[in-house]
Amino acid sequence: GVHRQVLFTTVGWFVGYYLTKRTEYIHAKLDRELFEYIRQHPGDFKATEKKRIGELLEDFYPVR
Repeated sequence: GVHRQVLFTTVGWFVGYYLTKRTEYIHAKLDRELFEYIRQHPGDFKATEKKRIGELLEDFYPVR
């Protein structure tokens, strides 16, 4: 009946909420580890010069 729908909706919401929190935690932990590695090894990650968008894209020639 309706009570099962409410129960399953509530359980699904809580499971989704905690799975979302867990994935956010795992990604934040990975980001922290990677940024720490980059901070400790700056020679491996040299900053490149910034390019303008016009330098990255090819010239556009419309086909008719």
